[in-house]
Amino acid sequence: MLRSILRSAATAAKYHPTTGDIRIPAAISASSKLSSSRTFATSTHPKKPNFRPDIKHENAAAGAKAAETLNKDLRARALKEDEKDKSLDIGPDGRPLFTSATSISELTKKDTCTYMKFRREELERVLPEGLPVGMLKEFGDSMRDALLIRQSFLDLRDNFRMVVDPTLQSNTKGLKARKQVVLDGPVSSGKSIALAMLVHWARDEGWLVLYVPKGREWTHGGFFYKNPKTGLWDTPVQAANVLQDFLKYNKDHLQKIPCKIFEPIPLGEGAGVGWMKGADVVQIPLDYTLLDLVQVGLNSTHAAVGVVVRLREELSLVKDMPVLIAVDQYNSWFTFSEYEEPVTVRSCRPIHARELATVNAFRSMIHDNMMVGAFSHSTAVGKLRKDLPVVPADARVNFPRYSVDEAASVCHYYLRQRLIQREAFTEQSWKKIYYLSNGNGAEMRWLVPFMR
Repeated sequence: MLRSILRSAATAAKYHPTTGDIRIPAAISASSKLSSSRTFATSTHPKKPNFRPDIKHENAAAGAKAAETLNKDLRARALKEDEKDKSLDIGPDGRPLFTSATSISELTKKDTCTYMKFRREELERVLPEGLPVGMLKEFGDSMRDALLIRQSFLDLRDNFRMVVDPTLQSNTKGLKARKQVVLDGPVSSGKSIALAMLVHWARDEGWLVLYVPKGREWTHGGFFYKNPKTGLWDTPVQAANVLQDFLKYNKDHLQKIPCKIFEPIPLGEGAGVGWMKGADVVQIPLDYTLLDLVQVGLNSTHAAVGVVVRLREELSLVKDMPVLIAVDQYNSWFTFSEYEEPVTVRSCRPIHARELATVNAFRSMIHDNMMVGAFSHSTAVGKLRKDLPVVPADARVNFPRYSVDEAASVCHYYLRQRLIQREAFTEQSWKKIYYLSNGNGAEMRWLVPFMR
């Protein structure tokens, strides 16, 4: 009797699948409890293991990816055809959309709110340490290696130009040049891109530049040891990376600059190999250049941290050419690192960035050298106080988001690059996007394709 009822229920569910799960009546459920050898599920169709992949889901994802690739290919072809039509290179109020300047040094106030074309190979050659993520995202979405010339960047460039050539200050209405600058401002205001362009310009001018595109990497990852001689923590992996990056572009400069400090460099623990046996220091011969000094740190993991610390001292003594230290994610050096020091069996103490030997050597701006640091709020290191230690009180400069004039040029540029449908482009539409994003460059780039 019970089996026939269940068979009828299963048959009904088979021919009427839209009715949902068939529940066993209470009377039947009660009678089934009397038998310990049999149990019945509350659904007529027990779930079976699915040994086949979700073919429909994979096909949908593959189809969406293929459609996106096709759209990009069609857009790339259209942009290639647009290159033949120079009438499209028009910005707001009929002004040229692209500058005629061939280098960053040639840019003037007249070039603001225009775009400058770059070659990716040239950028990677001048900035071998790595391009900012925001710059790569801009290049990828717009399908052109070009950047907006902003007045805020020209002010930053001219500031350091006046530091090197004080005679230029006579034309700046009494503005004082700052040797140390900290770029602050909201997220996606272009600080990292401005810093990279400043490094590009300085290297074009023949300066010696130590560029740190990711300051946060100095405080995260790798090995860390406490050096009993200094009381600071050594990070040999990060130190070796610093030396490698510094050597990528500056090799020709370094082999021409002689060392001026010949005190032995103390050795520390190597990366995963402990202390060196039979030696505590490495000697610096009198004929060494900065290139030889860097090679010492690269050839010996025990000397890497000591060489980075000595390199900071040597850079402050270079007089044959201007020297600039440029650090992105500079705010990561004013908070806690990823490392922890065991205090008890069950507790650890977080190690502050200032306790790391490499950060401690480069973090301070209380000196007479040119240095610029950019805050990166996207790394979420926490809010810092206004008056930072080892930073001059007037060093912080607010780097603004897009102004209305800059946003107009940006939207016309995206129209030129077919991110916006031409029939939907109006002044009212792009202004809505500008005020909606509050001048955030990344948000504007994401919103403009939805202009209808």
